[in-house]
Amino acid sequence: MAETVNVQEAKRRLSELLARVQRGEEIIIARAGVPVARLDPIAKPPARTFGTMAFHVPETFFAPLPETELEAWQ
Repeated sequence: MAETVNVQEAKRRLSELLARVQRGEEIIIARAGVPVARLDPIAKPPARTFGTMAFHVPETFFAPLPETELEAWQ
């Protein structure tokens, strides 16, 4: 069951309340006893995979550049 705290108490204890939310708890914030907001944990996004694009690097890529090309870069 979620704990309900008033706005002033939430301001005073915000760091503590956020730590509890990170652990999976839900906190309800009320104004004058009327619930107005809910703090609940954000679901972790799915893990991203990188490098799914397959490509081939030809062996000539690693060959030394011709002298004319090297001179152009200087």
